[in-house]
Amino acid sequence: MTDTDDSAGLCAGRVVAVTGAGRGLGRAHALACAAAGAAVVVNDLGVGLDGAPAADSPAARVVEEIRASGGRALAHGGDIATAEGAASLVATAVDGFGRLDTLVNNAGFLRDRMLVNLAEDDWDAVMRVHLKGHFLPLKHAAAYWRAEAKAGRTPTARVVNTSSGAGLSGSVGQGNYSAAKAGILALTLVAAAELGRYGVQVNAIAPAARTRMTEATFAETMAAPEEGTFDAMAPENVSPLVVWLGSGTPSDGVTGRVFEVEAGRITVMEGWRPGPTADKGERWTPAGAGETARELLARAAAPEEVYGA
Repeated sequence: MTDTDDSAGLCAGRVVAVTGAGRGLGRAHALACAAAGAAVVVNDLGVGLDGAPAADSPAARVVEEIRASGGRALAHGGDIATAEGAASLVATAVDGFGRLDTLVNNAGFLRDRMLVNLAEDDWDAVMRVHLKGHFLPLKHAAAYWRAEAKAGRTPTARVVNTSSGAGLSGSVGQGNYSAAKAGILALTLVAAAELGRYGVQVNAIAPAARTRMTEATFAETMAAPEEGTFDAMAPENVSPLVVWLGSGTPSDGVTGRVFEVEAGRITVMEGWRPGPTADKGERWTPAGAGETARELLARAAAPEEVYGA
């Protein structure tokens, strides 16, 4: 396997919007897309880990970094979990740079609790920013691309959604986060099927990296290594795949896929597929159904272990 760094112009001429791009993974994605030639809309609401308002504007700082390196960028501070904020994200790209080519949905925060202690407000808040915060930008970007296609300007559009290992296998103490991230996977599959006719490809990543959300929750795993050694948990390790998925011709034909990305490893996830089955041709009795289920489970692959179990 070879890896040549020919990414300098991979996104040349493209306009990319990245949500939650003030810090962590989103910041790394925004900087990497800009380095690959894209004009970038840097969205960040500037909130704390729990979603509460913060005093600074991390989006503006990332814009300054991109411009200092000779790139083009605009800050967007709207709440992408609202229709107004999501619509203004698309409008910022179109008004500022003339178009939108790629949407990277990344924004999120945590409110971890074991299920018996999980408040309804904490469930709703996490669902809102992760799941609704993916749906609304995707909806408004898709409406823009559909209009372009109907006007005879079929786009080469890309969406990269952000799930998690918690969405793939579950994570103890993160029932709300795991459910939201699993929902993003299903949303990705539906969007890829619906939007292909308009020139839109939709994929998802499940990254593992050091961010504000993970460095406290998984402190030992996310600890920085000794100086001079490979930093496996650096968020910048995830961004090259995001850049490629968000590019035009290079990623042509890749849609409806989920990639787990960590350190130097990329894995294509294969999701739910039929395993052992039995068909009686008539209704089972409860005892018969149970006996058959036991037999099928004995032939099935063991499930992935829930993290922290």
